[in-house]
Amino acid sequence: MKIIDGKDSVLGRLASYVAKEALKGEDFVILNCKEIIISGNSKFTEEKFRERRSKVGSGQQGPKHSRLSHLIVKRAIRGMLPTHRHGRGKQTLKKIKCYAGVPKEFEEKEKIKLGKNFQGKYIKIGELKKQND
Repeated sequence: MKIIDGKDSVLGRLASYVAKEALKGEDFVILNCKEIIISGNSKFTEEKFRERRSKVGSGQQGPKHSRLSHLIVKRAIRGMLPTHRHGRGKQTLKKIKCYAGVPKEFEEKEKIKLGKNFQGKYIKIGELKKQND
């Protein structure tokens, strides 16, 4: 099992890495999902997020986009897997756990740090959630 600290990691890069490695059979735990970065113009990102949240389909059946940071990350990973409804994609998605903070069981364990100092425009997932409550 690999434990990844998501602080200051770019969402797309983290999601593609986790999806690719999970398809090979690795189990993953992603911590600090509130601190993960979405690169790009923050106003555009907020608009896009708000627009997706407002579209819920017919009869309120979906698709539904969550406000919770760990579910935003999991959905990004899901999008990079083969069909998540059955087969390989469904099995792979079960191997991935995401947490907004750091649970006690993972505090002392060694973590992989994927984030580097990102230069440019970005918004953190935790800030995105706060602005749209």
